[in-house]
Amino acid sequence: MPKRIALGKGLSALIPEEGGMDEGAQRFFMCPVDKIEPNPYQPRMDFSGPELDQMAESVRRNGIVTPLLVSREEGGYRLIAGERRWRAAQRAGLDRVPVIVRDVTERETLELALIENLHRKDLNPIEEAFAYRRLLEEAGTTQEEIAKRLGRDRSTITNSLRILTLSPSMQQDVMEGRLSMGHARALAGIKSEESRRRLRDRIISRGLSVRQVEAAARNIAEPQRSDKGSRLRDPYYESLTENLKRTLGTKVEIAKKKAGGRIVIHFYSEEELDRLLGILS
Repeated sequence: MPKRIALGKGLSALIPEEGGMDEGAQRFFMCPVDKIEPNPYQPRMDFSGPELDQMAESVRRNGIVTPLLVSREEGGYRLIAGERRWRAAQRAGLDRVPVIVRDVTERETLELALIENLHRKDLNPIEEAFAYRRLLEEAGTTQEEIAKRLGRDRSTITNSLRILTLSPSMQQDVMEGRLSMGHARALAGIKSEESRRRLRDRIISRGLSVRQVEAAARNIAEPQRSDKGSRLRDPYYESLTENLKRTLGTKVEIAKKKAGGRIVIHFYSEEELDRLLGILS
């Protein structure tokens, strides 16, 4: 299978890597800090924390080593990438910072800001999910296009977007690390908000693992019954089901009968059907 070409792999052409300016970055110039405005498409929501203080201290000692990427705006410039460095420069009291000017569309501005943060692992799962949704709604892209441009599996994009169905308080739990992405994904698969809340409380109070939460979520979605017509759960087939879910990135059901059985693979759009057919073929 040919290796996927991702826009993120070519970042150095637009966003210089941390650690220095190469020969292609000689077009930078020193721009007044107050002439730069933040990027309205910046997917990162929280810039607080000790890491920004540490970066500001580094800037005081060494200055800005890697130029910021900006676009021209009336009366100044707008950040495309490098907002942490810009904020650190302000904290450090710098008057000017090195910048490189690029002419980009609004869609490219959003994509580049998202790619920079993903490239440097700066986003929490909720920020990442909101960024994907903005690309879908404001840039008119599809999940498949986002996956290709970012070098990610489409199922990763789909699962990320699903956690935005969680309540704001649960999203805050994810942002602050009380719930992991795995916890959030399992909770998002539960339709009842009350059931979600009860399971969330158990995760926090008992420190449930992701596997435990996934099992609890399955029991909520398909409660076991003791009547004669119910299906008995088989650990072997449950393990097979989980493996297929992870491989295919969608809901899978295995129903065993006395002789044979059936496998049901769920899809939720024509695009997802095409993706699954590509995997199965």
